[in-house]
Amino acid sequence: MASKKKDVKEAGATLKIQYYRSAICTPEKHRLVLKSLGFKRMNQVINREDTPAIRGMVAQVPHLVRILEQ
Repeated sequence: MASKKKDVKEAGATLKIQYYRSAICTPEKHRLVLKSLGFKRMNQVINREDTPAIRGMVAQVPHLVRILEQ
């Protein structure tokens, strides 16, 4: 079990994502993606775990968010 905890720490890469452009006049799907990522206001910076699901969500709205750090 100790090795399992060690694997989780090593795989704990995070993404720092910034919401920098307004979602006004964007499709409803884009707004839902922003909401599911956890954004509530402009210029907000959040940390999310680097998973394929999060990467896919960011790929849906690259014109609205920035990846600051990997």
